[in-house]
Amino acid sequence: MKPFRYLRDPLFLGCLILYFINRWLLKPLWGGGFFHNHLNDLICIPFWVPIMLWGQRKVGLRESDGPPLTSEIIIPLFVWSWFFEVVLPQSDLMGARVVADYRDIVYYSLGAAIAACFWAWWYRR
Repeated sequence: MKPFRYLRDPLFLGCLILYFINRWLLKPLWGGGFFHNHLNDLICIPFWVPIMLWGQRKVGLRESDGPPLTSEIIIPLFVWSWFFEVVLPQSDLMGARVVADYRDIVYYSLGAAIAACFWAWWYRR
């Protein structure tokens, strides 16, 4: 099995580039819709999981350099969905600026599924 490339993973780098294209080019062109409302949700898991796993590897919490395990994808999916779609919208600190939207969770989940399939294919033996 190929070692996971963490911050040099092609999916992570693609999401990083896509984030900046969306922020500086696509969002200014369209005031609403997918690019404005959901693209960042779609790339959330494939963007943040490699960063999280790299950090865990650096501090010794991750022993393997294999591709992300199912649990390493699903746990952040549940934690971030709960935090950003349940906790923050109800908080005094961010509630006025954050809106709960079940569709965000759908896009987090779709991004997680795409990432899991990509990583299983890319890092296969």
